[in-house]
Amino acid sequence: MPRGKGLTPAARTGRPSGKASPTGGRTVRTTGTCPQIISGGLLQIFGIGVLIVGDSGLGKSESALELVSRGHLFVSDDVVAVRLAPDGTLIGRAPAISRDFMEIRGLGIINIRQIFGPKAVCSQTRIDLIVQLKKWQRGFEYDRLGLEFSGDFDILGVRVPRQIVPVAPGRNIATLIEVASKVHLLREKGYHASRDIVKKLNRALL
Repeated sequence: MPRGKGLTPAARTGRPSGKASPTGGRTVRTTGTCPQIISGGLLQIFGIGVLIVGDSGLGKSESALELVSRGHLFVSDDVVAVRLAPDGTLIGRAPAISRDFMEIRGLGIINIRQIFGPKAVCSQTRIDLIVQLKKWQRGFEYDRLGLEFSGDFDILGVRVPRQIVPVAPGRNIATLIEVASKVHLLREKGYHASRDIVKKLNRALL
């Protein structure tokens, strides 16, 4: 399957446009109906569109397959075509040639629609969250509190919340992606578990 472009981290400019500060890099922006092609997988999890990105070999497709087996909706594997809708939201879908197909190491190309049925696939979805898989680095200090998301990504001038998930043996990536989706939904409603426990600790220390 063809490989797409990566994502551009969003500069903290406070502007919704595709222009960033000189130190923040350049945002790729398209016009009209021409989509931006991104390397990654796209699913609809708990009703939100989740774009799964990361280096090759980290288990993106295997995690997506596990999520589909749990009842979440499959949109695209490996390559996602993203366009900007008139209302300013990002819409992702699979290129026509790879629609319904997924590549799994050891199994080859599989057809999600034929295996799980038509209700397991979705033609397109809004992109609400990016989950970035990263190989676990020994000695690196990862966030243990989750006070904030890992910084937004900029796609076609739209900022999308991003959650970094370190990948290491024994970690259930599919479950972590599900929880990241739930955390995003709760934050959209104004609830932050990390802030909640900090408040409780502060009250206990008074």
